[in-house]
Amino acid sequence: MCCDGFCSVAVQMETKGTDEVEKLKSKVMSAWHNVKYSWALKSKTAFSRNSPVFLLGKCYHFKAVDDESPTESCTAEALDDDIVTGNVDGFRKDFTSRVWLTYREEFPALPGSTITSDCGWGCTLRAGQMILAQALLLHILGRDWTWSEALTLEPLDTETWTSSAARRLVSTLEASIQGERAQVTQPICAAAQGGAEEADSYLQEAYHRTIVSWFGDAPSTQLGIHRLVQLGMASGKRAGDWYGPAVVAHILRKAVDEAVDARLKGISVYVAQDCTVYSADVIDSHSGQTGSHSDPQGLNSGAAPDSRAVILLIPVRLGGEKINPEYLSFVKSILSLEYCIGIIGGKPKQAYYFVGFQDDSLIYMDPHYCQSFVDVSTSDFPLQSFHCPSPKKMPFSKMDPSCTIGFYSKNVEHYERISNELSKILQPSLKEKYPAFTFMKGHRKDYELSVAVEKREWPFIRDTRKAGTTSGDFVLL
Repeated sequence: MCCDGFCSVAVQMETKGTDEVEKLKSKVMSAWHNVKYSWALKSKTAFSRNSPVFLLGKCYHFKAVDDESPTESCTAEALDDDIVTGNVDGFRKDFTSRVWLTYREEFPALPGSTITSDCGWGCTLRAGQMILAQALLLHILGRDWTWSEALTLEPLDTETWTSSAARRLVSTLEASIQGERAQVTQPICAAAQGGAEEADSYLQEAYHRTIVSWFGDAPSTQLGIHRLVQLGMASGKRAGDWYGPAVVAHILRKAVDEAVDARLKGISVYVAQDCTVYSADVIDSHSGQTGSHSDPQGLNSGAAPDSRAVILLIPVRLGGEKINPEYLSFVKSILSLEYCIGIIGGKPKQAYYFVGFQDDSLIYMDPHYCQSFVDVSTSDFPLQSFHCPSPKKMPFSKMDPSCTIGFYSKNVEHYERISNELSKILQPSLKEKYPAFTFMKGHRKDYELSVAVEKREWPFIRDTRKAGTTSGDFVLL
């Protein structure tokens, strides 16, 4: 644009009201981000056939079954039953079945703003949604569940996409799905009536679709970006701000606490403070007896004392300005555990959802991909854009030290096993001075000396009148 053009825009902005100026600025930024994140050339990711690949506790090996020692390089933490040899499609299906949540455009305006896209700033919120979605998949469908259509998705590699192309793709898929449903409605119903296995598969797909719908980009969805932005406003965050992994952990906790769907009443989120997990507080969360997870309406009355599952989110910092290489073995051990739901992390100011590793590289799902808004309120909304067929890898050395680690605990007995196993992993080696986090017996309040619990609930609250980094963007050891 020429100088006269910029001057003309400036004059127009001065003559408009504040709201109009904000709307114009929002449209300009949205257009720029849509171009930046829609024209995305996806490079291929190389995987070694000689090293095991871990994905959220599952170990895959790409060697053929008749190769020598196909599993000898798998770590001791991997159970024999979790090792799959020569199964590339098994890994692809498992990875693609994870819920993928990315930048979106053209959704309803976010609370307190005219912003209709999270391109360029919402990556940490999206990574947080993905770790929460994995926990819900574990809670409702189990770790062995995979999406029946996972292997039918076309890889994103070596393709250039635009917003208009994405819209055409969604329209095509939607029309195709609607056409297929018209043809197969009767067989599905008949299959459901004909056998327990078919009926179970049909039910699992319904749960799968329900879980995805909870993360839709609309004000009415319980775990969508509109709800997360609204809850983030309590910490001084606004739509368009960058969110740290610790901040997102607390936002997710509040979102699950306040969700109204009955199926979300059986799960709660516990966020560790100061890199410490207090076991008595987690056990209380399992029973729903804590103040923040109480059940005033009696929705869980009569339920077993430990019937509520708990998502453990632990914000940590694995180094100073850069990642400490001594934590590599720790991160690998964590991602080798089947009850691990991943890590909200990434590179500096660029969030990813880490789900596994091979050798010294982390495997992640990338939210930095702009897709069109999908209306999840319809019963047959397309699922394809919520699953990623192309895993990405990143050297561990490039990882930002600030991250949030997640685990899923089914009940009190399960938590006790988790805490015992993690305590062994967390024992510092001769090279490490401090563990990434610790487990403590008792309640957190038992260790409080002078600071009230309610004052530490949002440790990242800042004076919104002052500019600068918030302390909640990371947790210091």
